[in-house]
Amino acid sequence: MGTEEEYEGGEDRLVETLANLDEELVERRATALRAGLSDYELDDDDAALLQEMGIGEDGVEYLPALPVVAIVGRPNVGKSALVNRILGRREAVVEDTPGVTRDRVMYRSEWQDRRFTIVDTGGWEPDARGIDRSVAAQAEIAIDLCDVVMFVVDATVGATSTDEHVVKLLRRSGKPVFLVANKVDDATHEPEAAALWALGLGTPYPVSAIHGRGVADLLDEIMKVLPEISAVAKQEIGGPRRVAILGRPNVGKSSLLNKAAGEERVVVNELAGTTRDPVDEIVDLGGKLWRFVDTAGIRRRVHLQQGADFYASLRTSAALEKAEVAVVVLDVSQSLSEQDVRIIDLVLESGRALVLAFNKWDLLNTPEYEDAERRRYLEREIEQDLAHVAWAPRVNISARTGRHLEKLVPALEVALASWDQRIATGKFNAFLSELVAEHPHPLRGGKQPRILFGTQASTRPPTFVLFTTGFLDPGYRRFIQRRLREVYGFEGTPIITNMRVREKRQR
Repeated sequence: MGTEEEYEGGEDRLVETLANLDEELVERRATALRAGLSDYELDDDDAALLQEMGIGEDGVEYLPALPVVAIVGRPNVGKSALVNRILGRREAVVEDTPGVTRDRVMYRSEWQDRRFTIVDTGGWEPDARGIDRSVAAQAEIAIDLCDVVMFVVDATVGATSTDEHVVKLLRRSGKPVFLVANKVDDATHEPEAAALWALGLGTPYPVSAIHGRGVADLLDEIMKVLPEISAVAKQEIGGPRRVAILGRPNVGKSSLLNKAAGEERVVVNELAGTTRDPVDEIVDLGGKLWRFVDTAGIRRRVHLQQGADFYASLRTSAALEKAEVAVVVLDVSQSLSEQDVRIIDLVLESGRALVLAFNKWDLLNTPEYEDAERRRYLEREIEQDLAHVAWAPRVNISARTGRHLEKLVPALEVALASWDQRIATGKFNAFLSELVAEHPHPLRGGKQPRILFGTQASTRPPTFVLFTTGFLDPGYRRFIQRRLREVYGFEGTPIITNMRVREKRQR
């Protein structure tokens, strides 16, 4: 596979050439390229994409958020087995091993042509003494995240005190709850499922996650109440822009939030309510109102011996679902950790805009750190570990003293403007044509894949679709992204480029 360097071929005059192009000519060229696609085998999705292109080129597209189903319950009741059954593949970790940390807890699924997200809260084992509190905390976070709850109980064991503890939370939530009586492998176990009526959550649905028994009927019932668009993760339009403050424990997230809310002497609007409502803070920063979302994870820590990383990952996912831009706080007095990089990668996976806040910067000027040459090592770490997000705005702050906090505002504004940015189809195809002319894709197996046409399918994050005659090397795709940034900015936002390899129609 080629590296980006393979396509460099020295300096080019791309920016200059594009600036001097006649706009009318650019549009005519793009129309001709689009018409040329009729010679290729296109599917329904292609046709829909090409049709949508004619609608408001400058309009921001808001993609509907998929509805969310959360699966909660004690360890070893079969949550992960149920996730695998619904997904139709073995993806969730089935063994509930103490201390296991799961990176991935959200899965895309489909039933009866309905797409939705599953949040699996399994895969950890709390300490026996704190089990009630631990399971309740897990359920609370899951309820935050979802439109519908599947509460899984082991029918062969029956309801435990822990289950009853969770039931209280579920009743208060007001969310639709499906009581799933698992491990009902045949009709002889049906009475065990019926006994769960006593929990007061309505009809118990007898299923066998391992054998698949009853799962289809359960999903049919869930589809009747599941909204088309998530009420939890929906993208609001208008109002203060939504910011998530993320970072590993003790990097200064709480200090940053408190300093932002307190130093400015503003009325902090705490939109708390029931247990399922995340705490949002409306903060006046730089003369503008911002909504810092899901700060419950910062202000009300979940103290657990085991499963702490798992909770942190859930909280991060919850905050990202509701945010538009993430501020990842990094502690410059310590080496960048694997956990720091994992949090940044979660932001990239979520497609949100990104700002990096390097906290405790004032410490680098103290003798203790100057002697240790910490700043020099930090630059090396940033170069090595954060190379893949070199495009993210960096702000050096001290959350404790509030120093340089005002620099966050322009960084947030730049990142959000890039996240919303759209390039007209004509301009994008002119960019592709000129780029390929200067830096052609290398031959692969005697063939050279061509880019037939490109369009920006959506914003938030900017997503581009390339119609090609063959697969483009990953290195070449990265090269296109890098040049896109150099020409059009896109500072602070991930860029997604999707390929659609299409063959010529048979005459």
